[in-house]
Amino acid sequence: MKYRKKPIVIDAFLWTGGPDQTEDPEWIIDAIKAKAVTFEDATIAGPGMWETVMRIDTLEGRMTARSGDYIIRGVKGEIYPCKPDIFDATYEKVAP
Repeated sequence: MKYRKKPIVIDAFLWTGGPDQTEDPEWIIDAIKAKAVTFEDATIAGPGMWETVMRIDTLEGRMTARSGDYIIRGVKGEIYPCKPDIFDATYEKVAP
């Protein structure tokens, strides 16, 4: 059988992972204050090569977002990361 995803509207933003981050929705700030979202430095390719990652507590466990990932707030308020290629294939911008 095949299924089509129901048309829903979600909140999301592109996380840059750096000081150029210009968009911080209130819901992500609330999640950070509640410690459901944290940040840490993680090794990416070898000694001395690191980046800041976002750790997000989800219903499925702790997930990691890297710079360039989208951060989504779902229909029930759940927060999770999404890779840009999946986001672009799944979502389109809607008028406010």
